[in-house]
Amino acid sequence: MTVNSKPTYLTLGDFYTFLATGKDTDGKYSLTEMVMQPGSVTPAHIHDQFEEAHYILEGEVEYQLDDKTIVAIPGAFLQFPIGQAHAFKNVTSQPAKVLAFMTPPGNEQFFPEFGQQVNLPMSEEEKRNLLVFPTPADLEKAVELALKKYRVKFAPST
Repeated sequence: MTVNSKPTYLTLGDFYTFLATGKDTDGKYSLTEMVMQPGSVTPAHIHDQFEEAHYILEGEVEYQLDDKTIVAIPGAFLQFPIGQAHAFKNVTSQPAKVLAFMTPPGNEQFFPEFGQQVNLPMSEEEKRNLLVFPTPADLEKAVELALKKYRVKFAPST
């Protein structure tokens, strides 16, 4: 049996596993596996210091890129250059798995700072016991941290 030795964090109801951090890549990029729960939403936001790209491994994720809506399925690759407003949500009743690349790295540190470390693998029952939708207070704190420390700008939804 193989045990996942990469750190995983439960943040705002989703799991984030660090596959490669800036420390691992000499500051070139980070690679994070996101497991988005059904109904999980990341609101419209803009990065002014890094680029991001997503590769869909499992599920369907709806993206809002500026004024365009795209439903991404496994095998889809999307890039978000600096300054592009983007939002995404899992629109299905099953978890969605996405690889997230960031270059340069650093902003992925939001997830361990705001979330809690968990040990994988875990049973489906253990996951269900951990998974709760974030409260409005949780979301408010997350937005404040993202704005102040990670320079994420939130954009109006279209």
